[in-house]
Amino acid sequence: MYSKKVLNHFMNPRNTGEIKNPDVKITEGSLACGDMLTLYMKIDPKSHKIKKIKFKSYGCAANIATTSMMTELVKGKKIEYAKKLTFADIQKALGGLPTVKVHCSVLAIDGLKSAIRSYEEKHGLVKKEPLDESLVRTRLRRVIYPKTGKDIVSMGILDKIKLGKNSVEIKLNMEKGDQFSKNVEEEVRERLESIVKNLKIKFGA
Repeated sequence: MYSKKVLNHFMNPRNTGEIKNPDVKITEGSLACGDMLTLYMKIDPKSHKIKKIKFKSYGCAANIATTSMMTELVKGKKIEYAKKLTFADIQKALGGLPTVKVHCSVLAIDGLKSAIRSYEEKHGLVKKEPLDESLVRTRLRRVIYPKTGKDIVSMGILDKIKLGKNSVEIKLNMEKGDQFSKNVEEEVRERLESIVKNLKIKFGA
């Protein structure tokens, strides 16, 4: 079912773990579909090369292998190169994937592209989209509530969005003492702090 390279990257994944004080951290995927990954990156501010990249993964062998290969392909490369990488490139480097596992390579690319976009927005390397409720809501649709594997918008956890001048206030329909409140808060910040200077998050059912 799997090529030798896929099995090798699954059994001996490269660049696993966390990076302390990363330039960017992003989580992609959903427990509902069975695969999630968190990417950490350190990028040189002058050359824009990816100096360090690590990941944590929750999922199948293909999820681990594709993310491992992706990190190998972009480590030491400029972000412009990484932005051009495709899920087909990952599959080719791994010697192919079963059709039912192609989505894993797509997830690896989605995580990479989200991380790069977040970095570019934080450092003014791309033109920011107009800050409005639609943009905030779209970004928060990628924030997952770990217990259900569903996003906080579709679950109704996102209660209110209040926009100000260069500020956003988010009201979450969950208690601060919820076992996953910290996870959700971290992901909300990951998604929004690159597009807004002042972010305030409130809790309360």
